[in-house]
Amino acid sequence: MIARDLINDTIIALRPNDIGSDALGLMDELRVSHLPVVEELELIGLISDSEIYNRGEFDLAVWDGKVALKRPYVYEHQHVYDVLLMISDQKLTLLPVLNTKNQYMGVISLTDLVQKLSAITSTKNPGGIIVLEVNQKDYLLTEIAGIVESNDSKILSLYVTSHPDSTKLEITIKVNRVDIGALLQTFSRYNYLVKASWSKEDSFSDGLQDRFDSLMNYLNI
Repeated sequence: MIARDLINDTIIALRPNDIGSDALGLMDELRVSHLPVVEELELIGLISDSEIYNRGEFDLAVWDGKVALKRPYVYEHQHVYDVLLMISDQKLTLLPVLNTKNQYMGVISLTDLVQKLSAITSTKNPGGIIVLEVNQKDYLLTEIAGIVESNDSKILSLYVTSHPDSTKLEITIKVNRVDIGALLQTFSRYNYLVKASWSKEDSFSDGLQDRFDSLMNYLNI
């Protein structure tokens, strides 16, 4: 999945002479904290609600040509992981997309990105989740996949999390089986440390559920 596939056509760009109060009204309607400022097909930059509030004068144009706006963007052919990295690093609620001629194409919203990532990670597919902890030198994807398949299961999604100053990796696996008891036992026989697991019969712990609810409230989904 690439950036072009994630563009939200309903989010309209601001023009440089649009005033701050109108921009804030549009942000509130769209439930975002940023909007692109575009002149014809040129991306001038992103304006945030905090920048407009800090000015204290809401009848001023969002861009007067004097102060440079931040200009984060991705190209249309970049992978969804590049989009995620940019939005995360710069704490954005949306990210502009340019074509190979550096012309503005549209934006990707954080909400749309989360929904697409949900599809990529098969969160809506029934099945179980297993979190393993392994040493980096012992990580063998072929072995993990073999264990899963030997239990008549398939991996729907898998991602690896590393931690600073640690030689350990966390491997989070979503499988297509709800009953994962036998699979957990097999991982234990192969000396894998199972840090956590969930299946359809289980409920999220209170902490995990609170974090999930907070994310959904933040994104207004």
